[in-house]
Amino acid sequence: MLTMKFTYEVEGNEFIDAGVASSKFKTTLKQLGLPSNLIRKIAIAMYEAEINMVIHANGGKIVAEVTPTNIFVRLEDHGPGIPDIDLAMQAGYSTASEQARTMGFGAGMGLPNIKRYSDHLKVHSEVNVGTIVEISFDIQ
Repeated sequence: MLTMKFTYEVEGNEFIDAGVASSKFKTTLKQLGLPSNLIRKIAIAMYEAEINMVIHANGGKIVAEVTPTNIFVRLEDHGPGIPDIDLAMQAGYSTASEQARTMGFGAGMGLPNIKRYSDHLKVHSEVNVGTIVEISFDIQ
């Protein structure tokens, strides 16, 4: 398998379209014949990260790369940034708006679920600049 790269734009505050990028990538991974348990982990982690972009960061860009040994997903936004990454990694902690919460989002499980389902997670954030989330998955 050659290295393949996919790019998705995510709109902020567009709850109806939230999850479209992760769904499209999941379909691509199925077409590539990757194991279903791996696809499930990738879909969950990418969805959580994508939803965070919609809720907190006015959208952003996702670049997903498939190599013979790994899947890499980089999500970059120009939102408000995360002031305390350690706090944001705690299950149940959320800064989601009331609008997001009434729609069923913002339970504070985004980053914890990304960590749980990915093999590697890096979060880089600067207040008033934006956030970069890098997740990767080993292909067994």
